[in-house]
Amino acid sequence: MVNREEAKQADIIMKYFKKNPKRAIKHPEIVDWVVAEYKKLTGRVFRDPDRAIRKLSQSGQLIKISKGVYMYDPSFIKNNELENFTEAQKEMIFKRDNYRCVVCGKGRMDGVEIQADHIRPKDLGGKATIENGQTLCAQHNFLKKNYKQTETGKKMFIRLYDLAKASNDEKLLKFCKEVLEVYEKNGINGHIVWEK
Repeated sequence: MVNREEAKQADIIMKYFKKNPKRAIKHPEIVDWVVAEYKKLTGRVFRDPDRAIRKLSQSGQLIKISKGVYMYDPSFIKNNELENFTEAQKEMIFKRDNYRCVVCGKGRMDGVEIQADHIRPKDLGGKATIENGQTLCAQHNFLKKNYKQTETGKKMFIRLYDLAKASNDEKLLKFCKEVLEVYEKNGINGHIVWEK
């Protein structure tokens, strides 16, 4: 739930982006302007503009171009609204998946909240189709959003492990092995295969 203060801050951020549509804006430029504008309007300090910008991107109002670079495109906003599942689509996805999370198998009968999730995320072009939907429990839906970072890490450690193996670097090999075993122990990114 967004409180009034957060809504006001988001409005100020969007004001700047709307004045500069379809322009990739670097983080320092927007942050400096937003902090000054907020201070001018309210007399208070905007504590976490970075977080507010990220939230706008995650909600589909801004497009993340690269790290610290965002853009507002009015046509993207209209298209993005079309990519949310309708209630009927959600029900069809839930029914197909037997009202259970496709990861852990828990569902409503277990008292677990289920959510319709885009297999290919909206921000990567995923469409709101039954085929692109899956049922996830709230916990696994949250974890999925954070998997991108852990996927990158796992792939990096696999490459480092292979390099250490090829160069007979026992110390680095042991370190990478321990890190990769933590991934396996916790069932994180099991779709990325580590060949020991």
